Amino acid sequence: MSNTTSAHSVVEPSITTKRIAGAIVILYAIVTMVPLGWIFLTSFKSPPDSISYPPKIVFTPTLEGYCNLFTTRTRQTAEYIESLGPAQSTCDEITRGRNMVIAGASNYWPRFTNSMVIAFGSTFLAVFLGTLAAYGFSRFRVPLADDLLFFILSTRMMPPIAVAIPIYLMYRELGLSDTALGMILLYTAVNVSLAVWLLKGFMDEIPREYEEAAMIDGYTRMQAFWKVVLPQATTGIAATAIFCLIFAWNEYAFAVLLTSGTAQTAPPFIPTIIGEGGMDWPAVAAGTTIFLVPILVFTILLRKQLLRGITFGAVRK
Repeated sequence: MSNTTSAHSVVEPSITTKRIAGAIVILYAIVTMVPLGWIFLTSFKSPPDSISYPPKIVFTPTLEGYCNLFTTRTRQTAEYIESLGPAQSTCDEITRGRNMVIAGASNYWPRFTNSMVIAFGSTFLAVFLGTLAAYGFSRFRVPLADDLLFFILSTRMMPPIAVAIPIYLMYRELGLSDTALGMILLYTAVNVSLAVWLLKGFMDEIPREYEEAAMIDGYTRMQAFWKVVLPQATTGIAATAIFCLIFAWNEYAFAVLLTSGTAQTAPPFIPTIIGEGGMDWPAVAAGTTIFLVPILVFTILLRKQLLRGITFGAVRK
């Protein structure tokens, strides 16, 4: 007879637990992906199909939503349309089918460009300043460090609407209203508190001995920070950049109040897309779909660093 013993790790989940967890994750993924999939499908619907009831899942796809997003149109008589000759493009053909002609380009691309400049510019500044501040709090004796950190975090607690009017008055006096520079500075000020708190945790997990050994070898403090500390904090910097970019990319309240034309971003512009008889839902869905692409690509490119950054320091040796 042979004695067989089976040991079960308290850390390793059971098969039943794995299946339940997997089912929950799949269900959550489906629930979160359905709205995005519906927006994507709506962008290829015609205006009547987009508001039909019950909602249409099977429909004839069309590029009318994207054409309406990128162009402005005017209604003309059938005689005038016939005098123009054959259609020059797919959008021209679709527009003429609605008894309209293309009058020019829309303002979507300028607004989209503003979003790119403001969001990525403010994210770079917030992460840059947050990295320096977090390193200082982590490595030096700062008087009243805990109070200062709490004060920095408290700026993130205020809802935007609570400070919107004072900021609007201040920006009007400084000439920063409806400027890309003003929005970059504002989003940087909002995001830098989050960056400091996130990055300080990563800096605390990097052993001091690494940079001390580098300085013994002749490196200056700045060289040790640049060549030793910064490479090890890459995962934390990437995770922080994603969170800062998501806020700046999707921010709506400040963008509505402080911008109207020159520096207006895509979030306040998309809801203003009006078609015949009301909201042009395919054009709105098309604008939303394109608006999601940069943040989606940025997150996918940094997904490994994001996962490592979130779990960094979770297990202590």
